[in-house]
Amino acid sequence: MPRTSLKQRWRRGLKVTGNAIGGALAIGVIKLMRLARQDTMSNLAGSFMRRIGPLFPEHKIGRANLTAAFPEKTPAEIDKILLGVWENLGRVGAEFTQLDRLIEFNRQHPELGRLHIPPSLFNRFLELANDGKPALVFTAHLANWELPAVFAASQGLDSAALYRRPNMPAIDRWVRETRAASMGELIATGLDAPVRIADALKRGAHIGMLVDQYYVRGVEVTFFGRKTNANPLIARLAQHFDCPIVGVRVIRLPNNRFTAELTDEIKPVRDAKGDVDIAATMQVITTIIEGWVREHPEQWLWLHRRWR
Repeated sequence: MPRTSLKQRWRRGLKVTGNAIGGALAIGVIKLMRLARQDTMSNLAGSFMRRIGPLFPEHKIGRANLTAAFPEKTPAEIDKILLGVWENLGRVGAEFTQLDRLIEFNRQHPELGRLHIPPSLFNRFLELANDGKPALVFTAHLANWELPAVFAASQGLDSAALYRRPNMPAIDRWVRETRAASMGELIATGLDAPVRIADALKRGAHIGMLVDQYYVRGVEVTFFGRKTNANPLIARLAQHFDCPIVGVRVIRLPNNRFTAELTDEIKPVRDAKGDVDIAATMQVITTIIEGWVREHPEQWLWLHRRWR
């Protein structure tokens, strides 16, 4: 027993040390990348990932996903989309290091900034922000999916974003310290997340969450003609809180610019008793996301196992 215990402590110590060293190196790289011009860094990272992305095993996952989702496309068309996926991912990685500087929005001249928000969309945003209600906002891993939270916080909206905690504690601390100011409250997924989300909704906050990944304990939905699981959290929250559900997506434009779109309010589907039908509501949301992905498949994250 003493030998086993010593070995376990040794392994834990190595893991902690490795995470500390890896975290310090990663933060060092991030700080160096912050010294570069945004456009230069994004272009370099996008080009780099187009070249090395196909070498990763996730490339096969992406090809299988795309082939099943778009059986009408040729192998050459699938490969072209996949290269776009890797490029977008590289750009997102570069933009992650300068996320607090990425929002360039001019309310008087929205066409001039890095983020193009049409006046009609901005007016809808103001209506949502000033209606005196909390809101549930879903999005997907499209273009740079973190921009909606950054934009909302930049406009003074009381908001909170649900995020997956990085594996390295040092990176997690950096995320919380540097991004809280630019993204509002950050709520890490975990056992206490539902309680923190409920508290935020009670104070009138707008909660943003990504809902397009596979969730083991989720409800069954159909996505691109195949069954998969979706996280039902947003539908369950709608069941308990009287607040609107809306979807927001970001679209990457040429020359390192972006635009965004906001859906109309989505009414939860109700059963014969008047209760929220969780699975049916998640199907409505999933169908909206499928429509987004079909428009710009090269901007979605096809590299994870969405169907299992």
